[in-house]
Amino acid sequence: MNKPTVEVTGISRKGLILMVRGKEYALPYSRFPWFEQARVSDVFDVEMRGRSRIRWEALDVDLSLSILENPDAYPLTAR
Repeated sequence: MNKPTVEVTGISRKGLILMVRGKEYALPYSRFPWFEQARVSDVFDVEMRGRSRIRWEALDVDLSLSILENPDAYPLTAR
């Protein structure tokens, strides 16, 4: 069985942990507010689209790997 390319590996009061191709990323709610009030099942329902796009269909959220790898280069967050 193949490991998923992307998966949520943890959820806490401060944010979630996302594993992408074996690398772990912290997504704090302060920077990624879409996940804070989301249903757990919707947060875990994540998929890789293409080489660098991460999609949460039920939440209508798309992130790119560049956002995760260089969050300071993308200072704006949606409210």
